[in-house]
Amino acid sequence: MATGTMRNRIPPNQKLTTGFPVLHYGDIPEYTDLSTQWNFRIFGLVEEEVTLSYEQMMALPKGETTNDIHCVTGWSKLDNVWEGIPVEEVMKLVRLKPEAKYVMLHAEFGFTANLPLADFLKPGNLFAYKHNGEELTPEHGWPLRFVVPHLYFWKSAKWVRGIEFMEKDRQGFWERNGYHMYGDPWKEQRFAWD
Repeated sequence: MATGTMRNRIPPNQKLTTGFPVLHYGDIPEYTDLSTQWNFRIFGLVEEEVTLSYEQMMALPKGETTNDIHCVTGWSKLDNVWEGIPVEEVMKLVRLKPEAKYVMLHAEFGFTANLPLADFLKPGNLFAYKHNGEELTPEHGWPLRFVVPHLYFWKSAKWVRGIEFMEKDRQGFWERNGYHMYGDPWKEQRFAWD
């Protein structure tokens, strides 16, 4: 059981871990040449769609953020340092249409994660390629993982390949399979019936 200030960093019914558990559904993507097998698409309610190569994505300005991870399965890992491309740098590439209110992150194998636009745009969110000074491993989302620190970790989509801007919210992969539409760990919004 956490005490004092530590307790204020661990949501209800979470257990502290120093490991980094690997949880996902399905296969792990394999790449032999990112320059030909990978791109990043920004589409939906934007004035003009954008598709970036891996090299173009990695040429964007970089940033760093530190956060605590809270997994819906009940573990929390504190003081994670992520390096990547801040959301605000990606957003400089597009002009949103005024009706855009939600985001769907698209990842490999049809995986998706939904967010309100305001949550997507929060400072500290980034498209990460490093965790605690090391390149992400394929199991943790290499070559790029979205990191949204304030929601359950399933919203931090592994193997992210695109952003779709939408007028109305839609269920992502885990939400279609019974997870909560929003996923606030402090309110224990784990499942659709919470």
